[in-house]
Amino acid sequence: MENIIDPLNIDLIVRILAAIGLGFILGFEREITNKYAGLRTHILVCLGACVFTIISIYGFPMFSGDIPEYHPNGIRDTARVAAQIVTGIGFIGAGTVLRNGPTVFGLTTAATLWMAASIGMACGSGMYGIATAATFASVLVLTLIRVFERKVLSNSSKNIRRLKVTLFCQQEEVDNIKDFMTDNFKTVEALKIQKLFENPEKIKVSMTVEISSKKPVQSLYKKVEKLPGVDSISIQGVNE
Repeated sequence: MENIIDPLNIDLIVRILAAIGLGFILGFEREITNKYAGLRTHILVCLGACVFTIISIYGFPMFSGDIPEYHPNGIRDTARVAAQIVTGIGFIGAGTVLRNGPTVFGLTTAATLWMAASIGMACGSGMYGIATAATFASVLVLTLIRVFERKVLSNSSKNIRRLKVTLFCQQEEVDNIKDFMTDNFKTVEALKIQKLFENPEKIKVSMTVEISSKKPVQSLYKKVEKLPGVDSISIQGVNE
């Protein structure tokens, strides 16, 4: 038992390093797509699940009677600690899910955190093959299915992108901009009009719009740049 639970045990260190590496791969995909839960979150979830699994397997004696001060009362349940990972990861996943009216954001990121936990458990159990296969299968699903949805399911509501638009214009052009945006986009939300203290003649107009396009930022910019009296335009994607 002492050799198994030795903190310098090479096998256990390899399991931990594998969890960190595979968590990095899964988190990297979320990071480059600008999601809130990125590299650090996925690595820590994967690593935590791995450590809990190792503790569940090796951290307790096979029989409680193996410890002198305890009386034997049956065989340990090695899955008890590990089983709680499945429940516990739900709380972290719930924190990534956001709802704005009828639209829900973050479900895919919550699912990747769930997958990160399962990959960490596989690493903690020494099942490197299934952990590696699950990691690359997850990355393929996240990337290839996204391309499939954009090209084949172009009319799907999932392809609607929310963009925050900020315009700086002259006072007399504000009404024209509002009319243009409401006429060209079905959904215009969070409309704000602010005067600039440093330049009272200029107005800051910001809003969130929805657009369905393969290149939403470029398409929106081409439409908005035609507006007269607009000095500058800023377009930023809203995280999903």
